[in-house]
Parts: sequence; C-alpha cells; structure tokens
Amino acid sequence: MKAVDIRERADLARSIRLFRAFRTEQNDRDGYYTALAADTSAQLRQYADLQGKIVLDVGGGPGFFAREFARHGARCVCVDVDAGDLREGGGILGSAMDLPLGDGSVDVCFSSNVLEHVPEPWRMAGEMVRVTRPGGLIFLAYTNWLSPWGGHETSPWHYLGGSFAARKYREKYGTPPKNHFGRSLYPVSVAGGLRWARARRDVELVDAFPRYLPWWYRPMLKVPIVREFATWNLVLVLRRA
Repeated sequence: MKAVDIRERADLARSIRLFRAFRTEQNDRDGYYTALAADTSAQLRQYADLQGKIVLDVGGGPGFFAREFARHGARCVCVDVDAGDLREGGGILGSAMDLPLGDGSVDVCFSSNVLEHVPEPWRMAGEMVRVTRPGGLIFLAYTNWLSPWGGHETSPWHYLGGSFAARKYREKYGTPPKNHFGRSLYPVSVAGGLRWARARRDVELVDAFPRYLPWWYRPMLKVPIVREFATWNLVLVLRRA
C-alpha cells in the first residue's frame, strides 16, 4: 500500500476547522457540507485528476460533493435511494447495493458516509468496484461504529448498544432518532474495511487514513482495537485493477 504524502494539508489546524464546522451541521447544513465537500475534493484530487473524468457519487443526493467535483472539471452523477434528496441535487434513483450502472462505466467512484447506512455494506463497496473502469479510482469514506460518532445523533449511548441508544435519544428529545440501529444504521469497523480491501483481487489498496485527523495520526490504523475507537472516520482509496 503506497501512501500519498498529505502532510501539507492534513495538519492539526485543518482538523480543528473541520470539527468546528461539524458542530454547525444541524443549524447550517449547507455551510457545513459545502466546506466538507471542498476539503474532501482536495483529498480526492491528490489521487486523481478530475478534469474530464466521469465521477459517480454514491448516496450523494443533495449534490454538495458533485457540485464541488464539477468545479474541478468532472462530469458528475449521483445515485441515491432518497427521492427527496435527488429532487434537491439531481441524479439517478437507485440502491447503493445494486447500482444502476454498467460495469466499468465511471472513472472515479466516490461515497461519503453512506456505507454505515446500508444493511450489506461490503456488497455496496463491491458495487463501487464493479462500476469503476480498470485503472479508475474508488474513494470510500465511512464512520465506523465504535468511533465516538459511530451512533451518529445517538452517540455516545451507542457504546451501550444501538437499540439502547435509540431509546435514550427518544427519552431525551421526545422524538425517535433519524438513524435507528438495525434499520438505517449498521455497525461497520476499521478492521472490516481493511480486511475487505486487502482480500479483493480486482483492486489495489492505494491508501487508508483517518479522514478528519492529522497526517501524523495515520500509524493508529496499525493498532487493532484501539483504531476502532480512535479513527472517527476511515477513508479507503483503491485503484481498480
């Protein structure tokens, strides 16, 4: 696995900016996702030139990432299961676990924080590989279950179980959570992602890193168990063989 040197961008100041922006997600969704899309685009472009490339955003219905990629010359399409999001951002209605595209039809296949919301996450990841052309790039980012934000809005109660977390959320706020364990939120791990990527014979694992954390945090991915709690969000960068 050949790592790309991202030290110039992935510093502590960047991490602090992202975490501050994250705190505004509920009150300023557009501002937060626009900032996140710009940061993610900069990460992605260290592995692939987007000019003239066909980019598929899996689960990116509102279109924040697609619009940012288009700013750098990409031709983007979103696939999302939520018709409401697609009305907002445009794209194709379809399941991430059965992408409505042909084999090898895109240059770059991208997904941000969708994997943990599908019941068969590695089937979705396999679909991302399938629709990517040979030599193309897969950029897959997801929130692992044991991270501090693994339960999403029900965190940190998720450490005591997903169903318990949903009950505690309802007790505190009077409404059920948007992401309910076993129905719209599923446990995925850092170890599971690395194991899946290394077991595939049709991709090369180009890089793996904690998405929001500084570059010097990367060695944490080599520490079993600890990495599950300390990573927050994992990015897998793969090249289609």
